[in-house]
Amino acid sequence: MRYAFVGTGHRIQMYVDALVGEWSDTGDIVGLCDRNQTRMQYYVERAGRPVPTYKPEEFDAMLEQCDAVIVATVDATHAEYVVRALDAGKDVICEKPLTIDADGCEEIRAAAERNPGKLVVTFNYRYSPRNSAVRRLIAAGEIGEITSVHFDWTLDTIHGADYFRRWHRDKVNSGGLLVHKSTHHFDLVNWWLAAAAETVYAQGSLRFYGDANAASRGMTDRPERAHGAPGLGTDPYLLDLAADPRLKRLYLDAEHEDGYHRDQDVFAPGITIEDNMSVLVRYSGGAQLTYNLVAHAPSEGYRVVFNGTGGRIELTVCERTWTPPHAAIDPSAASKEHVTDAWEKLVLHRLWEPPQEIEIEQGAGGHGGGDRLLLDDVFRGAGDDPLRRQAGYVDGIRSVLVGAAANEAIRTGQVVHLADGGTRLAARAV
Repeated sequence: MRYAFVGTGHRIQMYVDALVGEWSDTGDIVGLCDRNQTRMQYYVERAGRPVPTYKPEEFDAMLEQCDAVIVATVDATHAEYVVRALDAGKDVICEKPLTIDADGCEEIRAAAERNPGKLVVTFNYRYSPRNSAVRRLIAAGEIGEITSVHFDWTLDTIHGADYFRRWHRDKVNSGGLLVHKSTHHFDLVNWWLAAAAETVYAQGSLRFYGDANAASRGMTDRPERAHGAPGLGTDPYLLDLAADPRLKRLYLDAEHEDGYHRDQDVFAPGITIEDNMSVLVRYSGGAQLTYNLVAHAPSEGYRVVFNGTGGRIELTVCERTWTPPHAAIDPSAASKEHVTDAWEKLVLHRLWEPPQEIEIEQGAGGHGGGDRLLLDDVFRGAGDDPLRRQAGYVDGIRSVLVGAAANEAIRTGQVVHLADGGTRLAARAV
């Protein structure tokens, strides 16, 4: 297979490294497309050989040279590139979210249905051993019919804050965290339950980040960005791009081409996404979901509880127990790869029985071996997988539309209904 990339931010490194490493026998990198030549050159060097580069206006020319396209651009542009690639007869691998709104979903659905190319959405959380273990328990009927799900996700002031200093801070670009981030979580629930969302209600607000919240806490005279700011090196919210060689190459050294600042202050004006969100969802089959996301917690992880007619499943995951104040000053401290105090616990509690802790089998590589399984599915094709972890365009649409419906509910204060197995908004409020 001949693979081409559109969008050359940090997300594509996993795929580039795979294609020049363990998965090099599955295909070659034949093109990189981005508006920024400096970023493309970083990955040319990482590939270890000359790779043709293309500007966005040359995307169609790149399509003539490849069999498949990996889409990792700003979320709001995913639909355009996915549709153009499918219409050119190519396979597509799309980073989550598939798109950011109902219109983008309709465009992608139509293109997927009129073309033979395969569209895969890379939901890596499905491949994490703990999440796969939950799927097995539910599919085996260990707690009977699921009646309700309670899902709490906390992003700390390392990970959570980062969305508020990048392009994600503008909902027009990302769809907000209920699309960009929660698409993972809504996909998990859809997949765990093997069900589709029917009604969605939500509330959300910006309570921690942004200039108004900073001013109310006496945090005034904030810089527009971290680079060159007087507080750089002491202020835990200011990201030092120069301290990380990779971030420096991809962003600080690339600013002269497109003016994009990767280190904007999280307390600056103009942020249009929420940092506290609560969602209620009813699914086909009657299960109810209560979901909460907060983006300024002191620790990071999630807890999901399934109540069923035969008992209860509880999964608790701590990815980082506390937030070092120097994490933004030294970006390497933000990595979870070497966290020593992370933990996870999966408990099955049937009615009339004592609780039973379920062992979570780990594999080699990132995310407990999940990254290897995902890359195998992407580059070698899904094998005989009873968990059906590889996600297609319908899965991508269903996850996006829960978030898009939640955004609509926040905007209007009304319940939003989904139709056609959770793949369309039934109606839009005025």
